[in-house]
Amino acid sequence: MRLFQVETPCLVLEKGKLQRNIERMHSKVARLGAGLRPHLKTAKCVEVARMALAIQSGGITVSTLKEAEYFLDNGITDLLYAVGIAPVKLDHVADLIRRGAELTIILDSLDQAKAAAQRAQMHGITLPVLIEIDSDGHRSGVKPNDILLIEIGRMLHHSQGLQLKGVLTHAGDSYGCKTIDEIQRIAAQEADAAFRCAEGLRHAGLPCPTVSVGSTPTATYATNYAGITEVRAGVYMFSDLKMAGLNVCNVEDLALSVAASVIGHQRQKGWVITDAGWMALSSDRGTASQTIDQGYGVVCDIEGRPYPDLIVEGVYQEHGIIARRPGLGKELEWHNFPIGSTVRILPNHACATGAMHDRYYVVNGTTEVMAIWHRINGY
Repeated sequence: MRLFQVETPCLVLEKGKLQRNIERMHSKVARLGAGLRPHLKTAKCVEVARMALAIQSGGITVSTLKEAEYFLDNGITDLLYAVGIAPVKLDHVADLIRRGAELTIILDSLDQAKAAAQRAQMHGITLPVLIEIDSDGHRSGVKPNDILLIEIGRMLHHSQGLQLKGVLTHAGDSYGCKTIDEIQRIAAQEADAAFRCAEGLRHAGLPCPTVSVGSTPTATYATNYAGITEVRAGVYMFSDLKMAGLNVCNVEDLALSVAASVIGHQRQKGWVITDAGWMALSSDRGTASQTIDQGYGVVCDIEGRPYPDLIVEGVYQEHGIIARRPGLGKELEWHNFPIGSTVRILPNHACATGAMHDRYYVVNGTTEVMAIWHRINGY
């Protein structure tokens, strides 16, 4: 089967680029002396997970319990659920642990710790826990100098059914950086906050075997992981235009695209209409604040080669509008876009783009579909 025979819109995955991206990140983290716990929230696919774990065996990170259940069913037992735990999910967590999952949760409050202890005791399980640290004011977590860290640590350590495993942080502010120097500064801040919190727990007589940090930008540009035991990153496997705009990768490294069919022309407006709207591409505009605004995605030919200065300018639910970048008055080369022809679109945000699709059409530098890999979606 060739890509032009596949019903569109659909998700296309370049296996060779995926492999190179995986190897590059594993090599970088290993040089700094830490382990890599790949985040599968982007890929949501066991074949991709096995490619990542083939280089360094170990555990993975997930963002939903449905992902945890899916990967457990496929033989991966070491799982970190890296979203602050909601008490309503603890029965599901307990069920996964009873089924053989080595599932770790994260939290940042005494109320969460109390709920976790009650459920663990009720189910007769031991629940491993990491304390989430706020290293950059981006989202959740305990501030590094907050006495709450020690209070939560003591509750976890002394509560029946709970195991204090350590600390975790995510430098989400790295996604808004403008320069590599800024990313390096945030990477150093991220690692330092996690290390200081780990030392604080140890000085209080509490265990802290795991010191977990991670984002794709900071993992790419970190220079020192002394005292860090593991790094979590995920989008590096596929990369996307947001990462390219941060100089984390090149556009040529992007392994994920959406294949779309040309369904119409608006010649007076300079538009090519496709069947890939925001449901297929997402409405993410993460490059809008970067040096190069990529619209809703960069347009490529069926083999994945970008057209000069063509982007998806606008999206509706099931329609996408291809046009030249604003300010470029050159006429479109209409012969490249006959009705029924196939284009490929590189996404701004691989995680969001993948969310509506249930499978990957896997290629390797050609238009031949060599495999179909299924994704797990939902919660």
